Amino acid sequence: MTPESFIAAKAAQAISALYGAEVEASALQVSVTRKEFEGDFTLVVFPLLRISHSTPENTGNAIGAWLKDNVPEISDYNCVKGFLNILLSNLFWNGLFKAIVTDPDFGSLPSTGRNIMVEFSSPNTNKPLHLGHIRNNLLGDSVSRLLKAAGNNVIRTTLVNDRGIHICKSMLAWQKVGAGATPQSSGIKGDHLVGDMYVAFNDIYKKEVEDLVAGGMSEEEAKKEAPSLREAHVMLQKWEAGDKEVRDLWAMMNGWVFEGFDETYRALGITFDKVYYEHDTYLLGKELVREGLEKGVFVTDPDGSVWCDLTADGLDRKIVQRSDGTSVYITQDLGTAEKRFSENALDSHIYVVGNEQDYHFQVLKLILSKLGFKWADDIFHLSYGMVELPEGKMKSREGTVVDADDLIQKMYEEAKATSEESGKLADMSDEDKEKLYHMIGLGALKYFIIKVDPKKTMLFNPKESIDFNGNTGPFIQYTHARIRSILRKADEKGISHDASALGEVPLSAKETRLVKILNTYPAKVAEAASALSPAVIANYVYELAKEFNQYYHDTPVLKEENPDVLTMRLSLIDSISAVLRKGMGILGIELPERM
Repeated sequence: MTPESFIAAKAAQAISALYGAEVEASALQVSVTRKEFEGDFTLVVFPLLRISHSTPENTGNAIGAWLKDNVPEISDYNCVKGFLNILLSNLFWNGLFKAIVTDPDFGSLPSTGRNIMVEFSSPNTNKPLHLGHIRNNLLGDSVSRLLKAAGNNVIRTTLVNDRGIHICKSMLAWQKVGAGATPQSSGIKGDHLVGDMYVAFNDIYKKEVEDLVAGGMSEEEAKKEAPSLREAHVMLQKWEAGDKEVRDLWAMMNGWVFEGFDETYRALGITFDKVYYEHDTYLLGKELVREGLEKGVFVTDPDGSVWCDLTADGLDRKIVQRSDGTSVYITQDLGTAEKRFSENALDSHIYVVGNEQDYHFQVLKLILSKLGFKWADDIFHLSYGMVELPEGKMKSREGTVVDADDLIQKMYEEAKATSEESGKLADMSDEDKEKLYHMIGLGALKYFIIKVDPKKTMLFNPKESIDFNGNTGPFIQYTHARIRSILRKADEKGISHDASALGEVPLSAKETRLVKILNTYPAKVAEAASALSPAVIANYVYELAKEFNQYYHDTPVLKEENPDVLTMRLSLIDSISAVLRKGMGILGIELPERM
């Protein structure tokens, strides 16, 4: 039973005793007392005035007095206007403490029975993963873990955008300037090699546009008529027609990219339950376009292109098929959505995609609704802000991105340098040190990105993220390692921290504070899952770690002479370490035993 439900149940008894009225405990409003007032929890009195026929203050004071006199777990109260602030006694917190430390499943939420698909990453096969992809992957991974922790059945998926004009641009550049290079012959990771070709295409294209403009053509026309762009469109048409030479080149270069992606995913600890490929799904969308034409949802323009007119809905006209018969992004998104809902009996589908695609998903939901799919309202776009650097935004075409592989390596190097400066790893094997450096570097990267609310644009600073103090991953990792060190020393001395052997030991004010924070963990999981914001968990874990460190600074745990108090304190910090692991586990971050 939560403190809120306990107080509500007792308040219902008080109302019955005082006013002879039966009130459902679930109908009473109880919440954590605001910081500026004295109390643990607050009962809202205003709805009860129709029963008491008295003023808010008199009603609140009457209920408070009854609770203090009749419920030993309630030590005091005060009433501020229509809000009854209640203080719980050590008896209550001690009982709650025992319930937490003896429950191996503490924090686990009951099953909802809901099937939720989370799509994230969804890269294009024309460039390697970069810092922007990292935020996407870390959000998608942590949201998936979060929803699972909240009792849902979660299907983690990605859609690989492995066809289209952007892919043809890399292929064309490889034919023109690649000189037959392969990852093996060049020593360049496959996704990086293909990314280099994408940048090379842009260089070729820009030069052609400049030449056409110099020859008298307008810039707008030149951008459409540049030979390389026209060649890329021809290549796309050949691909859709099944041309063997184009398809073989496509398969070879995509294979290079997939191997590169897999290496990066392994380094980040990212996995998927299902992988969809655009080349398998874009035709499904074209079938829906045909059906939409029959239903009058879509119209064909004189040039043969197919559109959906959304002006009556406050939007504009949206193309769903080009005049040459090729599909656009939204075409395959329509088909993929229909396939996923029909195959997986989904209750909800979450797309983790940057906020530059807000309009796209607004249109997607609206078109699916017009096509008659009732589940269109069960699609949710988790829109997140971009990651920026001190020098500004990244641009893939110009090659001005922070590469994911380089960043992961940089974080490892920062973690290694910072750890070696501390001088605390002298007795650790080289192999264990290497594992620790990777764990710290990845933990720093993940935490720094995830702790920011998804909706906010963020500025990434690698050096700041690796700090062992402040709101960082390494600070929480170090806190966990410190707790495990204390527990190891207790074990070496034969000191028990078996929670089942706990006696009636009064908690100090700081210990009660820790129990209160621990107790809110399940509610924080539910809150974070509802908001699809792992940042809620990140900042909760930081507050718990910070509170522990303050407690440890003031309370030398192992020097306690009273064995019952010592067992209590060890049980408490053991539970703190368990919740730190669970919370950081939702963020995909490992916590070391030593550091």
